[in-house]
Amino acid sequence: MSNRSSTSFSIDDAISIIDVPKISDPRGNLTFIEGTRHVPFDIQRVYYLYDVPAGESRAGHAHYALKQLIIAVSGSFDLLVDNGHERKTITCNRPYQGVLMNSLVWRELTNFSSGAVCLVLASMPYEESDYIRDYDRFKQVVEQRNK
Repeated sequence: MSNRSSTSFSIDDAISIIDVPKISDPRGNLTFIEGTRHVPFDIQRVYYLYDVPAGESRAGHAHYALKQLIIAVSGSFDLLVDNGHERKTITCNRPYQGVLMNSLVWRELTNFSSGAVCLVLASMPYEESDYIRDYDRFKQVVEQRNK
């Protein structure tokens, strides 16, 4: 019998899949994203990852406060998410769909296809003190917050 409380720690409570607008046209599709309208935060920073060599991974961290929307604007990659109790891998491959990540979610990006571009919309400017780069430390923080 477990001593763990009955509190649910579902990874699906920490992330969600968001469809963003897609305007289809014979000349090509257009997608746009507006902060606080399509994502539940003001967009404070935008960055993207590209030319990731085969076999390499990115991320490998969590954030104390930052929220993000992660989108494969070209190609595909796998996003491993972990809330300290449960792990899930999501294949990102649709430029009109993103993964909304709340704070305190460990993330790893792997299996980048050739030509993949990962767009990230963030709720805060870069702040090194918001990063948790050690997985064991991440687990400690999650346990402390869930007490």
